[in-house]
Amino acid sequence: MRVGFLALSAGLILASLPTASDAQRADNDILPRSIALQQEGHKAQEAGELDQAIDFYESALAADPRNRSAIIALAQVARAQGLPGKAIGLYREALVLEPNDVIALAGQGEALADKGALELAREKLAEAQRVCKTNCPQVAALEKAIAAGASKRVVAAEVLVPKPVATVGASSQN
Repeated sequence: MRVGFLALSAGLILASLPTASDAQRADNDILPRSIALQQEGHKAQEAGELDQAIDFYESALAADPRNRSAIIALAQVARAQGLPGKAIGLYREALVLEPNDVIALAGQGEALADKGALELAREKLAEAQRVCKTNCPQVAALEKAIAAGASKRVVAAEVLVPKPVATVGASSQN
């Protein structure tokens, strides 16, 4: 009985190790199963079924952790759910896989702008502009998000400024 258990354990360990074909795959050669799951997630996202989309995207990443598009899609869902901090982290993961991904750079910049971190968003804008030398819609969207964030900040600052209180005939009584 013990020998059978050890053989099963060894088989599971060997099955989990990367194969020669995995090592030979290019970074952008994503497994077809992962792509299919990502496409299902996209359909669910378009239908407004964000929780279902998340499940598909996470399954796509379980099938192939190098699926940068699935990571970016999860970040976009996080932004749609009003979770810019989570989106920032997910975009960071995508940028680890490909530091020059304009979609991830601009998306992270937009999430930073959503969070009010406009200086960091401007840094991402500069990186995205460096990578995308021509007119990129992602760069334009980030510029717009930064401008919107700056105008929100001005309005918020005006609301927070205390109004002077007029005192009429203030007298001290002891």
